[in-house]
Amino acid sequence: MSCTLDSASSGDPRLDDAAPIVYVVDDDETLRRSLSSLLRSTGYLVEAFASSRALLEFRRPDVPSCLILDLQLDDESGLAVQEEVARVGLTMPILFMTGYGDVAASVKAMKGGALDFLTKPFDDEEMLDAVGRALALDSQRLGRERALGDDRRAYATLTPREREVMACVIAGLMNKQIAWDLSVQEITIKVHRAQVMKKMRVRTLPDLVRKAEALGVQPARTHS
Repeated sequence: MSCTLDSASSGDPRLDDAAPIVYVVDDDETLRRSLSSLLRSTGYLVEAFASSRALLEFRRPDVPSCLILDLQLDDESGLAVQEEVARVGLTMPILFMTGYGDVAASVKAMKGGALDFLTKPFDDEEMLDAVGRALALDSQRLGRERALGDDRRAYATLTPREREVMACVIAGLMNKQIAWDLSVQEITIKVHRAQVMKKMRVRTLPDLVRKAEALGVQPARTHS
């Protein structure tokens, strides 16, 4: 059963659709409450759970997030939870807590992508600093993903001919070369090229090339 701590009831001033969330998974209720209280005292929204199942069943908004995870839960390993979180596609940074100082486990956790490994009893400032770093990293990730999503939608608006022109442009071909290859007038290529730049929301060729690379758009093959 979820041991969620209701952020809405706390009067948190940062409660909105874009506010970052810190998730806590620990089977120790006392620790969950104290850690949640610490995080809320600095303005973070917190959702706390006694098990990974409760976390995975929770409807998580698409906002910057991080997970504070106990290495040793009653009925599951924190490392197994880390693997399951990765399997279902959750990419939020993970901060591990442990009271055992298991070096081998910490190494495995780090190799699995964990951002930090904090030994209980942890220092409050150390925890808050780690959470701040984790949320900043996840915010950057979300920014990149959203920008890529915008670019995919923009690319989808290109006509088949505009996509051909874009592939030629990022290959470094001049308008007259593209016109020759596509058997059309150069003025037509100029119009298509302008539309590509407008729809992809770029002003320079390097910007278009960067977006094409991110989208996996291949340059047209040039004739040697």
